[in-house]
Amino acid sequence: MTRHPAALSELLASVLRHRELLYRLVRRDIGQRYAGSMLGLAWAVITPLLTALVFTFVFGTVFRSRWGAPGSEAGDASFTVILLIGLAVHGMFAEAISRAPQLVVSNPSYVKKVVFPLELLSVVAVCAVAVNGCIGLLVALVLNLALAQALPATLLLLPLVLLPFLVLLTGVVLILAATGVYLRDLAQVTGFAVTLSLFLTPIFYPITALPPELQPVMLLNPMAFTVEQARAVAVFGQLRDWQDRGLHSTGALAVLAGGFWWFQRVRNGFADVV
Repeated sequence: MTRHPAALSELLASVLRHRELLYRLVRRDIGQRYAGSMLGLAWAVITPLLTALVFTFVFGTVFRSRWGAPGSEAGDASFTVILLIGLAVHGMFAEAISRAPQLVVSNPSYVKKVVFPLELLSVVAVCAVAVNGCIGLLVALVLNLALAQALPATLLLLPLVLLPFLVLLTGVVLILAATGVYLRDLAQVTGFAVTLSLFLTPIFYPITALPPELQPVMLLNPMAFTVEQARAVAVFGQLRDWQDRGLHSTGALAVLAGGFWWFQRVRNGFADVV
């Protein structure tokens, strides 16, 4: 039985060693998603924009959700821009988690017939959803620029907010991809979790709408923390929670290390099950 190294450094080395393959797989993944459609990659812009407009009407007009009081720093920001940022972050999570249980199962040729770095499948999935998510964020920033005529200087920190989230997401996808080989019902569970997470993350409402005692509990949700931080630097021009960001980054690396360890630990049985 082959013993696969499970140290996090081995994953980083594999990504660097196969970076050309990684690039080609991400490019193919994105291309296949829009293959045959007349508008192609334009759907990556149209879909989040239309979704945000619908939710803006439902939650901003019907339910009258607001960020802060009129005239406040938060109240002056466009509700649509705020929704777009939240939906872009959640979209990355939702797509990656939904695909994760089937990543290995849907690629039996990689498992059985060729020598292939299977750990890259999770990295490819996260990179592909990150591209889509970044397009959604770009739409939000362009809209914010059109409305506010300026963008805050803190916007430069947005990559530092997103990177730990993507690292954590990669770790979670590794866990789900490996477990999904043996537990096929996992795909049904993740579908429910994605729907639940949409409403348990402050996307349609500000976190300040929660009772003060529940706000720290909500921020234990890594996606909630990322959404709040992304809005802070990209819309409100705020710098805060550096200590929390450090803890979040440390936790993300721990999840990645644990996810890779689990993937390497059980991968010897993939060929027998797939």
